[in-house]
Amino acid sequence: MSGASRSVIGSAVIPLRLLFFIWFVFAADYIYGARFSDYGIWPRTFKGLFGIFSAPLLHANFAHIISNTFPLLILGMVLFYFYPKIAGKVFFRSYFFTNILVWIFARPNDHVGASGLIYGLAAFLISFGLMRKDLYSLFISLVIIFFYGSMIYGILPVHTWISWESHLSGAIVGVAASYEFRNSKYLL
Repeated sequence: MSGASRSVIGSAVIPLRLLFFIWFVFAADYIYGARFSDYGIWPRTFKGLFGIFSAPLLHANFAHIISNTFPLLILGMVLFYFYPKIAGKVFFRSYFFTNILVWIFARPNDHVGASGLIYGLAAFLISFGLMRKDLYSLFISLVIIFFYGSMIYGILPVHTWISWESHLSGAIVGVAASYEFRNSKYLL
């Protein structure tokens, strides 16, 4: 996607597709009572390996899916709009590497939801500007900090029903991706 053909709608395609699947699974779970959320990441178990792929698609309740929908859409659009040449790689890492870390290191519990992915995207967008130190990326970092800076509290183990491990893993993956791509040329 070149700078001339880049659009807000085009940058929303991948986040919207993922959100479609998330809401489809949630609706099917609700309508049929299938309890898909039982197929999240169960750390260090064979059953939990499937959760590496499925966990971001699964949500415990309506409040959970709503709290993940808008940040995923907004942060995904920002990523794909401003950094289209590396966005796919960052999105992939934030989705899968986050879940792999949760499977390896998290406490034994069912971990579901897209918040690990969201933390990966937010951590990337914030730390990328700080590492690159160019005005363009720094401005994006400051905007994300302004709107999503309070997410930092989500990596603390405050509530037992929240997978802070997913949040922390996502943040680690996002920072690692920003470090890896910090010298990328022609981002736009």
